Amino acid sequence: MKLKKTILVDGAIGTQMIERGIETGGVANLNNPKDVMEIHKDYFDAGSDVIFTNTFTSNRIYVQTHNLDIDVMAANKAGVEIAKMACPKGKYVLADMGSTGQLLTPYGTYTEEEFYQNFREQAQIFLEGGIDGFVIETQTDVRETRCVTRACRSISDLPILVSYTFSKTPKGFVTMMGNYLTECVQNAVDEGADVVGANCGELAPAELAEVVSAIKSISNIPVIVQPNAGKPKLVDGITKYDMSPEVFAEGIKKCIEAGAHLVGGCCGTTPEHIGKVRCYMDDR
Repeated sequence: MKLKKTILVDGAIGTQMIERGIETGGVANLNNPKDVMEIHKDYFDAGSDVIFTNTFTSNRIYVQTHNLDIDVMAANKAGVEIAKMACPKGKYVLADMGSTGQLLTPYGTYTEEEFYQNFREQAQIFLEGGIDGFVIETQTDVRETRCVTRACRSISDLPILVSYTFSKTPKGFVTMMGNYLTECVQNAVDEGADVVGANCGELAPAELAEVVSAIKSISNIPVIVQPNAGKPKLVDGITKYDMSPEVFAEGIKKCIEAGAHLVGGCCGTTPEHIGKVRCYMDDR
């Protein structure tokens, strides 16, 4: 997959919902569709080329194990419909897929086949809804990532973006489940991903430039980065992110200089953060 220019994706959806005082997650697609659409539109207005559907935790295993009162098919279908209605001509919608929130055997009770079928169901709903591709984000276990990537690729030739969450150690960048960057990248490539990168976690935007360089040193695959708006802080029982749009954009600038092909934001980022990145990209 070759990209001729840097592509700007959107920022956080969940923290924007919290700001609006509505329930987060896929349930908002059914109970507060207007708010979800407005968030999508705000990111497009800020300059995003691509947005993600509000479906990150809407796979069946996550819904059932977290006792969420959600119709899985309805929530995912609505997520696609809302995003597509907000999408201007010439822009794109990617179906957002997260994790199950559970562990595979022997650490948990689920098999890889169960994870695969869980994600295949969700991917099929997205495909029938007419999405432009899949984004598999905030990944911490290469085995689960393999299941969801394989599920998407088994039913579609659309672009697949895979994004892991890393911490930095003396031995290199590693996920919570102990998977190092090289293994993560190779796993995604082997299963048919078109783009690989990193999002969320404890690494600041400027630090993710190192992740970009590390991926570029071992693969020619396009790279995506979506950092948080700084490290989270607990204020009066509420998680806050206080990195300014200006500082955020400076960090993203370093990621682009390191070779990132797609950039955007994760937790705590707002349309203002994305707008500052757009200004930098347009002034290059």
